Amino acid sequence: MTPTKTPLRRLLAALIFALCGVFALSACGSGDGSSEDSSDSASASASSGDWPRTIKDDNGDEVTIDSQPKSIVSTSVTLTGPLLAADAPVKATGITQANTPVSDDKGFFTQWGDVAEQRGVKALSGITTKPEEVAAENPDLIIVSKTGQDSAMEQLDQLKEIGAPVFVVDYADKDWQDVTEKLGEVTGHEQQAEDVVKKYEDKLAEVKDAIELPEQPTTALNYNPSRDGSGSKANIWTDKSAQGRMLKELGFELTTVPDDAKSGSSQMGGQREDIVPVDSENLSKAITGKTAVIFNADEKKVQAFEKDQLVADTDAVKDSRVYAMGLDSFRLDYYSAGNVLDVIEKEFGK
Repeated sequence: MTPTKTPLRRLLAALIFALCGVFALSACGSGDGSSEDSSDSASASASSGDWPRTIKDDNGDEVTIDSQPKSIVSTSVTLTGPLLAADAPVKATGITQANTPVSDDKGFFTQWGDVAEQRGVKALSGITTKPEEVAAENPDLIIVSKTGQDSAMEQLDQLKEIGAPVFVVDYADKDWQDVTEKLGEVTGHEQQAEDVVKKYEDKLAEVKDAIELPEQPTTALNYNPSRDGSGSKANIWTDKSAQGRMLKELGFELTTVPDDAKSGSSQMGGQREDIVPVDSENLSKAITGKTAVIFNADEKKVQAFEKDQLVADTDAVKDSRVYAMGLDSFRLDYYSAGNVLDVIEKEFGK
């Protein structure tokens, strides 16, 4: 009996050992496979861009976008710059008045007009959005500005009837970086948006180190000289504007407008926190900075400002510390913001 049991025990032991090995290999294989599956899944998710996606827009609507847009219509000439910077597929765009100091013959802003031409972007006709014209482009995403003269909020319901998702962005209370990254998220071009913002921020840091600030504080403004005898006007940029935030990041100290110098309304569209409108009779009271920087301006406009008797007694004019930030600086985006940094470095370089 004993000789018979010994081989049996050995056989059972061998079988048990073999089974353990199988289970061990199975467990290891399962672990490796799970890791590979997880990695493959993550890769697929990244490449697909997690569509559909639902994002809340600045009109308070939850907007669902089923797949990554391939044919975008921007009804806002201001928002087209950030879209192009993020390399989003813009098929057509709203325009501004053509052939002005800030626009080309199509009504594109000069800072990105060449880029739009290279990418074959179509200019919609007229400054006011025509929903039927947008529909004819067969868009899979429509971008609308909530504020500004390029806002199509009055046509919002008609645009929604087209059938493509409509996403509203309020650029008045954001800097252009935030706008670019938001549009990057909406279009699935997050990485491209992050890349251009990083490139700009690196340049800003370099310029900050390379300049010596003029005497502070600074009034940042848009200046509209009198043309019809009604008197000059201005819009003062606040620290909530893209222009104001840029200056603050560079170390400038912004002035604020006294309450009794504020005008009751703005001609720039909508209720806005980025500007304070000022009428002619209050210009000298509103421009309190030791230095004044004028956006949407060249040297010709600086000269007109310095000759304007309404601001003749301001410190900035009396001490000749008035600077033009360039004609394309009114609407900041990746392209024009870089141009403004070049101007600032040239004006205030050590």
